[in-house]
Amino acid sequence: MFSRLGRLIKGFFGLFVGGLERKNPEALLDLEKENLRKQIGEYNKGLTGHAALVERLISRVRSLEAEEKDLHAKVLANLRAGNKEAAAQFALRHQQAKTEHVAVRGQLEESERTYKELVTARDVSVKAAREKIEKVARGINEAKVAKATAELNQMAAGMVTEIGAAGETLGRLEEIVREEKEKAAGVARVARDSIDMTGIAMKAGEQKALEDLALADFAAMEGIAIEGASATGSTGGEAPAKTMSGPQATAE
Repeated sequence: MFSRLGRLIKGFFGLFVGGLERKNPEALLDLEKENLRKQIGEYNKGLTGHAALVERLISRVRSLEAEEKDLHAKVLANLRAGNKEAAAQFALRHQQAKTEHVAVRGQLEESERTYKELVTARDVSVKAAREKIEKVARGINEAKVAKATAELNQMAAGMVTEIGAAGETLGRLEEIVREEKEKAAGVARVARDSIDMTGIAMKAGEQKALEDLALADFAAMEGIAIEGASATGSTGGEAPAKTMSGPQATAE
């Protein structure tokens, strides 16, 4: 029972975490980058220890080489001096040093080869991990671009619908304005037709008659004869006539 409950809780937790990962893939990618850095750091620590072992073996090989040469020289010197017992002791130590030298050199070669293999394995693994991370990062960016494109397409589709609706509204507004304009023109025409043009014509005739009479009085006072009309001066007498033809008058 408890195991089933534990699996159920684990399942719910997995769904919750999976949902968070889907909502924020960049955070998950950053976490993987951090994990890769930690793994590289731990691997390099072990690689550093192995490199230190190689360096110790190198130092030991050099030391044994020097010791082997020194013992070889001592064996020869004691043999030439006739000191057989000392020569034998140095010969045994030389043999031991030579044997150890061969063994340590073999360990050094093996350690050096292992070190290079570990470095190669690290580089290959890191390169593969980085390529995968870069691929995932490109995938996330492509997903963002695709999502943004989809959103823009949706917005464009909505705008087309809204623009169509706005066009219908503008059409109705244009019809209303046209009707109001025609109505205003009709009202203006009715008002114009309602004006009493008879009174206006009479007033215009009276104004013209008064103007002609004033002109005739002026011409009579100045003794100017106006073609096609005769006028009596305001004094009641006849003044000498002056003939004026056209717009200019000639005085005598």
